[in-house]
Amino acid sequence: MDFEIIGPLRDVETIAAGRAIRELPRLRRRHGRGRWRKRKAIARVLLQDATVHTAEVHWYEAHGIGRREMKIKFPLLD
Repeated sequence: MDFEIIGPLRDVETIAAGRAIRELPRLRRRHGRGRWRKRKAIARVLLQDATVHTAEVHWYEAHGIGRREMKIKFPLLD
């Protein structure tokens, strides 16, 4: 991860769940079986260059496994 989340996640939504996730076989191989969901939210992020931005963040999560593979999809205007 080349960024750090600062503060709470806002407007959290599930984009896809279960078999609707294209990456499901890879997620299960790498992180284990679970009820996987692809989620998104708005968050303040601290980038490696020490700047702070608001961005849309996407990740995968499963109960008992937690959040995995977080990435910034869309930096939003501050």
